[in-house]
Amino acid sequence: MTITSTPTDVTAEPDYETLASRFRPIFARIAEGASAREQDHRLPYDEIRELAQAGFGALRVPVADGGFGASLPQLFRLLTELAAADSNIPQALRGHFAFVEDRLVASGAQRDVWLARFVAGEIAGNSWTEVGTVKIGDVITKVTPIEGGDGSELHVNGTKYYSTGSIFADWIDTFAQLPDGTKVIAVVNAHQPGVTHGDDWDGFGQQTTGSGTSTFVNAVVKAEDVIPFDTRFKYQTAFYQAVLLAVLAGSISAAEREIAHEVRSRTRIFSHGNADSFAADPQILQVVGEVSAKAYAAEATVERAARALQLAYEGAFLGDDVEDERRNDLAELETAQAQVVLTELATRATSDIFDALAASGVSTKRNLDRHWRNARTAASHNPWVFKARIVGDYLVNGATPPRVWSIGAGPSRS
Repeated sequence: MTITSTPTDVTAEPDYETLASRFRPIFARIAEGASAREQDHRLPYDEIRELAQAGFGALRVPVADGGFGASLPQLFRLLTELAAADSNIPQALRGHFAFVEDRLVASGAQRDVWLARFVAGEIAGNSWTEVGTVKIGDVITKVTPIEGGDGSELHVNGTKYYSTGSIFADWIDTFAQLPDGTKVIAVVNAHQPGVTHGDDWDGFGQQTTGSGTSTFVNAVVKAEDVIPFDTRFKYQTAFYQAVLLAVLAGSISAAEREIAHEVRSRTRIFSHGNADSFAADPQILQVVGEVSAKAYAAEATVERAARALQLAYEGAFLGDDVEDERRNDLAELETAQAQVVLTELATRATSDIFDALAASGVSTKRNLDRHWRNARTAASHNPWVFKARIVGDYLVNGATPPRVWSIGAGPSRS
């Protein structure tokens, strides 16, 4: 087995509390307005821009390149804290951090160009899912030569849905296809006339992620920003799922925080209760404690999954293909296991808060139901039932977990 030298930035990491202290004041301001933003359907443009200006988007960029050099466990711990403030925002940044990760394991001059952009506060969005009845495996969005051009720039044409975060972004990580059928990532500058976004996601939760339709009409992309999809970082699906795990864990933490506040502040009691205040009623305190325990378990689950991702990242630099593949498979399996557990844990915990608050807890003014709606919505991405089967198939039959999949129309049924 040949081991190549590992770059120092792979293992070095800053002190977590020092790192988190830079962003926690911003998280606190984000939390203050989270409920009102959802009720008014106000997208968090200012909040995301403040995070970007503070360097949040460069968390994973090595210190030598101007970033913070955070490890993946540290990144996902911070994303969980951010999700506790507003679970929409880490999901809106999901595509950004995935693209950062891809550039970290890349080589060549373009790696340095992108890392510098992240340090400068530029944000990447995500635009992968085709609109309509496109068949599984087909890619309708095309990258083609510009007629009469010199080849240094190309055109992108197509329409995407679920383009979460692109409405806030400077660049859009777009899944597309070349004329010869090669699948690519076209990293499109979002600030051009050929790119438009619609905030038309109609889910009952995660309503301010800025998800919706992105349309490309002769949008220009530089040739060096068209990246073969086959070179994409191997643990990408596990990474995308881990961001949703942080969203779920943060939703439970937010519910924990708000249920404690509501119980502490409540003055009305029931005649058949157990104390002269809700704050002293042992049964109510039990419910609060159970929600808190679920928050603890959720954070521990995210951390465990993030450690598997860190090993997969480090595997990219080992020079050992067998070990690299093993680590990537384990990252896929561990994030799948975590998803199965957290789906139930988060939806249960964010529902349990109402057991401690009675009918007043369902007030639309309090908007406490947003935690359940957000958790239920985030948990519905990449259905856990398939993930549970994949884990079972691996354990029983040794089946390799799929690391790339797509969604589209199945065969017609007569």
